Amino acid sequence: MQIIPVLLGVSIVVFFMVRAIPGDPAQIMLGQQATQAQVQQVRENMGLDKPIFVQYGLFLKDALRGDLGDSIVTGRPVTTELMVRLPATFELTAFAMLLAVLVGVPVGVISAVKQYSLLDKTTSVLALTGISMPIFWLAMILVVIFGVNLELLPFPGRLDPTTGITAITGLVLVDSLLTLNFAGFWDGLLHLIMPALALGTIPMAVVMRMTRSSMLEVMGEDYVRTARAKGVVPWRVVFKHALRNAMLPTITVIGLQVGLLMGGAIITETIFSWPGIGLYAYDSISSRDYASIQGVVLYGALLFVLVNLVVDILYAVLDPRVRY
Repeated sequence: MQIIPVLLGVSIVVFFMVRAIPGDPAQIMLGQQATQAQVQQVRENMGLDKPIFVQYGLFLKDALRGDLGDSIVTGRPVTTELMVRLPATFELTAFAMLLAVLVGVPVGVISAVKQYSLLDKTTSVLALTGISMPIFWLAMILVVIFGVNLELLPFPGRLDPTTGITAITGLVLVDSLLTLNFAGFWDGLLHLIMPALALGTIPMAVVMRMTRSSMLEVMGEDYVRTARAKGVVPWRVVFKHALRNAMLPTITVIGLQVGLLMGGAIITETIFSWPGIGLYAYDSISSRDYASIQGVVLYGALLFVLVNLVVDILYAVLDPRVRY
């Protein structure tokens, strides 16, 4: 039920803020050579000549029916544009988050178990470095080193132009496996590594630091000391007794990072020319495409709310006390 007021509030904010952006979308669409009469005609066709509150009422009425308007750049429905680009962004953010969790959680656990060791100090420095690096800088460094100088990883885009993939789900890795196109899978994976690494570095560092902090707190609890005193195998103490309880705050951070990855995806997709929603948002802002900008922001808000719903459900799965 929280989705309704959240999306309503987001729609109000984005609708009025987008119209505060300097520039006339009708003028941008027609070009500088267009006459005032032509610009005015386009404004009337787009409904931009109506009072702003009337415009919002019409937008809200259409949005409730699933109609987010048409893009002034492509002329296609915004909903269609989002659905076409959603698989690319989903594949990128999922792979980036997978890297963050697979590296961040184990390293955080080891750092907590080996507190104040050389490994702990080294990973803490690396985590702080990862959090401090801007995504755009890291992305360009990766391109220069692995793409230009060493020529180990391809860029830009999702696939080499000569590689063909039969589209089923829109996810390159999944579709290539479903059609047994292993060459396409390998090409898609190579194209995915650099943008996913650039996008997942900050979440990886955050997850690692949160896991370490939570593990240190849990390892000092009475039930952990009792398990050790009873002679429970050390790895069972760490993974069965400590980690499960320590994962609650870590899951919260992971959920927040999934939502924040959408913001980082705009920068990453623009640098790597990744054909997802982030690049679509950048192009929409550049062209003052009101409908597209509104659609992207509403999609991001919906995703954020759904991720938080999943986090709440996982709380109950990991900690039975939450259910009562």
